Amino acid sequence: MKTILKGRLKEVIIDTEGPVIIIGESINPTRRKKLVSTLQEGNFDFVLELAESQIRAGADVLDVNVGFPGVDDVKLLPETVRRLQERFDVPLCLDSPNPRAIEAALKAAVGKCLINSVNGEEASLKNLLPLAKEYGAAIIGLCMDDDGITHDPEKRVLIAEKIIERAVKTGIKREDVVIDPLAMAVSADPNACLVTLETIRLIHQKLGHNITQGASNISFGLPDRESLNSAFMTLAIYNGLTCPIANPEKITAAVRATDLVLGRDDYAVRFVEYFQSRQ
Repeated sequence: MKTILKGRLKEVIIDTEGPVIIIGESINPTRRKKLVSTLQEGNFDFVLELAESQIRAGADVLDVNVGFPGVDDVKLLPETVRRLQERFDVPLCLDSPNPRAIEAALKAAVGKCLINSVNGEEASLKNLLPLAKEYGAAIIGLCMDDDGITHDPEKRVLIAEKIIERAVKTGIKREDVVIDPLAMAVSADPNACLVTLETIRLIHQKLGHNITQGASNISFGLPDRESLNSAFMTLAIYNGLTCPIANPEKITAAVRATDLVLGRDDYAVRFVEYFQSRQ
C-alpha cells in the first residue's frame, strides 16, 4: 500500500514494501525552550534551522508542532507552515490537538499534508475526518478511543479498523490512513514494547496499512536512549513500521542499516550515500 504526500513539487511515497520514510520530530516545543522563546518573539529562524538540519540528516517529511502554553496556534501553525514552505520543498505533517489550527494550516499549506493525528474518539473522528477530506490530506490514526488506551494488541487493531472504516465512509482513500499503534514508555510498563510490536505485526498482516509511531517514546526516563531507540526501531521495522516520527540525526543510521539488511537497498546505495553525506 502506498501513501503519497507532497510538498510544493516534491512527492514522497510511503510504501509498505519500500524503504522506511523518516518524519522529522524536532519542530516541537516540548523540551526545546529556545523554540518556545523564538516563536513567542515571532522569530522563525530557529524553526528554519531545525528544518534544515533534519532534512540534511535524512528526514523525508517534517512534523510541525508549535503548541505551548498561551500560544494562539490557529495563527502560529499556518504561519510556521508558510515560512517552512517558502524555504523548503518537503511534505509536512501537521501536529496539533486543535482542529481549528489544523484547518488553518491546511488552508495555508501547498501540496498534500499528513494530519497528526486522528484517534478513535468520536469527537476526533467528527472534527478531523471532514477536514482531511476537504483539503485532500492523509491522516495518522492513533489506536486509542473513548475508553482510553488498551494494552491488548487485538483491541488496538480493532480501533485502527474503526478509524479506517470511518475515514473511507467520509471519502478518504484507504491508503491515506497511516496507523499509529501507540509506543509507550518501557520504563513504566515492561511489556509496553512487546504490545506495540505485536500491534505493528497484526496491522501489517491483517490491514496492510502504512504504520508510524513516535519512535523515542519507549525510552523515556532511561539512560542511553539512542541505543534503546535504535534496537526498538529495528524490531519495529521488521514487523511493519514504515514511517517513524523521530529525530533523524539520531535514528537515520539505524534505519538505513535495517533497510539494507531487509533487502530494501540494492547494492547498499542509500546506506553508503547517507554516511558519505555525513562526512
